[in-house]
Formats: sequence, structure tokens, C-alpha cells
Amino acid sequence: MKSQPLAAVDTWLPVMEAAGYRCQCAGECGNPHAKADGRCPREHDGYTSKHGHRVRLMAAPADPSTPATKAVTLPADGLRAWCPECYVAAVRRARAQAVPPADDTPGLFEL
Repeated sequence: MKSQPLAAVDTWLPVMEAAGYRCQCAGECGNPHAKADGRCPREHDGYTSKHGHRVRLMAAPADPSTPATKAVTLPADGLRAWCPECYVAAVRRARAQAVPPADDTPGLFEL
């Protein structure tokens, strides 16, 4: 039996079953996952390596640039299974690639 989170199991479980309990990152993290046919090989309750840590997948937005305030309202079909390493890297990449909004207001001494 696979481990489950303490809360929101009714949202987490359908996401994991649809993903086959495997991380659904397809390179959004910056790693092409070439050895695993383009998809992260990490599985829920598996280990990262022989001396690594246990993998606990999470259900997070399919689009890593989704703000947290909107992410909590997403239904299960708007979520994907992510390993923590891929998700953090994907969020960092999404933030780095985001275009900052244009600031049209004049500065303090610009009139």
C-alpha cells in the first residue's frame, strides 16, 4: 500500500492514479530526463538512489507559474504529480522566464 498525505487525499489520490504514481515532469525542471524517455523516473515511495532519500510525490499545478493563491483552488484535472526536486526547479525556471510587468509610473524625481 502506498503512503498518502494527511490532508486532501480526495484531491491527491486521483492525480497520483492518473500519473501511475510517477512524477509527470517532462523537462519543465530543466532536466530533459533523457535516460527515462523524457519523463522523470521518480516514483512515489521509491528512493532517489541507493543512498538517497524516499520520494514523496505531490499534486501541484500543471503550470508551475501558477500563483499559490490560485493553485489551492484548482481541481484535480488542473494538477500533476511532481517530485519535490522537479517542482522546485520548474517553479524557479518559470519565475526566471517570466517577463516583469512594465512600470509606467514615473520615478520620484522624473516628471
